[in-house]
Amino acid sequence: MNNYKTFFACFALISLAACNVNNDSANNHQDRMDLAEAWLMAANSSKAEAIEMVEKNMAEDGVIAGDRYVGMGFIWNPDESGMTVGSIIPDSPASKSLEVGDSFVEVAGVRVTDDNRNRLGFRGKPGEEVDAVVLRNDELVSVSVARGAVRQMSSKSQMLETMTEGDAEGWGPEEFNVIEKSVTNDGVVWVLSWAKFTEDATGIEANAYTATRFVFNDEGKVSRVANLTEDRFVLEQQGYSITR
Repeated sequence: MNNYKTFFACFALISLAACNVNNDSANNHQDRMDLAEAWLMAANSSKAEAIEMVEKNMAEDGVIAGDRYVGMGFIWNPDESGMTVGSIIPDSPASKSLEVGDSFVEVAGVRVTDDNRNRLGFRGKPGEEVDAVVLRNDELVSVSVARGAVRQMSSKSQMLETMTEGDAEGWGPEEFNVIEKSVTNDGVVWVLSWAKFTEDATGIEANAYTATRFVFNDEGKVSRVANLTEDRFVLEQQGYSITR
């Protein structure tokens, strides 16, 4: 019994010490925690508030890290006819084979049309090759792209440009709440949030938790933002089956 009491007393002291460290860290970095919460509230409220937050509180050399996914790493405009490469994410699989301005003619043996663009064989496991034919400088060129991990890193200016081009109507989710905040000893802030939204194409409601990580520079400006989201859970709510 005495050994048990000794162990319990030591455990209580260790727990109390850990709590004190966390409390001290929170007290030392409360301004960063407040800014991280305000950032997310603005980002999910309106276009104007989101832009103002980034302009005022993001470091000039700051970056926003997009979600990682398996894919090619090129972007095209669905509002235009055909499928023309508008931009390529640096260090992505597409950067090794494609060029901006390439227009897809054929993908995996299937002729590209406006009706089938979203059903072409670009999805699959990492490392799988996708053969295609593109029109480049008025010449047909055969290319092969292997699927791989892609993450887009956006600078402050790129993010502001993207936000400026966004539609202010319907900006943000239907409901948004910050659930919890925490901070490390070196001032990195994590925020857990929850949102409910309706998928535009299907009208189906979905909800998801997101963990957002904020890194700050010495001046207290946001230098890096990254999210961990429940992408698979959202897709399953919308009726998709996830298979390998």
